[in-house]
Amino acid sequence: MKRIVPIVLAVALFMENMDSTVIATSLATIARDIGTSPIALKLALTSYFVALAIFIPISGRMADRFGAKEVFRLAIAVFMVGSLACAFADSLEGFVFARFLQGMGGAMMTPVGRLLLVRAVPKGDLVSAMAWFTIPALIGPLVGPPIGGAIATYADWRWIFLINLPIGVAGILLATRFLPKVEKVPAITFDWPGFVLSGLACAGMVFGFSVVSLPALPPVFGLAMVLTGAGFALLYIRHARRAERPVLELRLFEIATLRAAVIGGAIFRIGAGAVPFLFPLMLQLGYHFSPLQSGLVSAASIGGAMMMKFLARPILKAFGFRTTLLGTGVIGGVFVAMIGFYSDAVPLPLLVALLLVGGFFRSLFFTSINTLAFADVPKRDAGDATAMLAAFQQVAIATGVATAGGILEAGVVLQGVALPTIEIFSVAFFIVGAISALASLPFLALSQEAGAEVAGRRVPAE
Repeated sequence: MKRIVPIVLAVALFMENMDSTVIATSLATIARDIGTSPIALKLALTSYFVALAIFIPISGRMADRFGAKEVFRLAIAVFMVGSLACAFADSLEGFVFARFLQGMGGAMMTPVGRLLLVRAVPKGDLVSAMAWFTIPALIGPLVGPPIGGAIATYADWRWIFLINLPIGVAGILLATRFLPKVEKVPAITFDWPGFVLSGLACAGMVFGFSVVSLPALPPVFGLAMVLTGAGFALLYIRHARRAERPVLELRLFEIATLRAAVIGGAIFRIGAGAVPFLFPLMLQLGYHFSPLQSGLVSAASIGGAMMMKFLARPILKAFGFRTTLLGTGVIGGVFVAMIGFYSDAVPLPLLVALLLVGGFFRSLFFTSINTLAFADVPKRDAGDATAMLAAFQQVAIATGVATAGGILEAGVVLQGVALPTIEIFSVAFFIVGAISALASLPFLALSQEAGAEVAGRRVPAE
């Protein structure tokens, strides 16, 4: 029964994470069918991330007010409606709106699912539960591209979205049957001015980072949006210092374990989050792999992620969060950088082994920070903590893709070529690998016993 809760939550998380990447290999097919260009259709991808950025900050407060289980099921339903709208879209405008609707549901699924996990599972079992919960976040982006490519090649692209319907129905039924009832938090208030400011801040930065390297828009437009988002972020900080219950509780940064997990996790995602963008492109442009072949090779990381779920708890119990995160941050960054050394002279099985081991350490890092973040957070503030963690993660992922795209664009300009060369991809992997390794720094300030109860190194007090 301890495992059924994270597995049920993982059904929805897998659907969301797979769907967010599954259309990447199908853009050309979809664009041709609805009468637009693949470049213009990337706005539909951006609209999804913008919706996440806007609604994630309020997700924790919604769960506290209306009940986490109820909001989680509603989020799945909204995501399904958005999927159905995507399948029937016949114009760029309709597809962009449908993806935004999907993003509204997705914005609630992950943070509310994590909140349900934190409140339903005892602290001593949280590491194992979070390991099961984290797996879909790693598997979805890897299996999405090959599935999308296969559907677009051998079937109607609309099935990319229609397959979400039975998965979503299963998720709602399983949630109704197995998820425990989590009590609502009394006297919850909504900070509407804070919601507007935080939404504009996150949306501005995510949208700006997402479009800064789009050929259809000048880079200065993306930069202007990022700066606008940063301006609203400063306004939100000013507002949060005066509001009684701001939508994102910045005072939670006073908790050392949460602060380290949020900052370290964001840095790591900037580097590691660029890999799903860079790696398939390198294989396709540099080594002439087909989209399906590059997706299948990328899936090697799944093996490492699956192996991690069995070893995360004993590793954290033996070494603690501080040592584990210091080690996995550096090692995970090194394995990302090592992808840059790949060439025709390197046997493919060696590349697969590199991805396998790298996937293990990246997955262990993500599981560790997602667990450490809640080690010292009071139950009442768990909803606000999940929203804050998810908001920072979303901005970091967009930043990572923008960073990778910027490196490739700079390399193309400096070399005077039309497409990125293998050397440019190598430099990109070296840089994002170094960024990932820097994620270890925020954990230096933690004590060795940080999160000891959650790691199983200390018996909970009676």
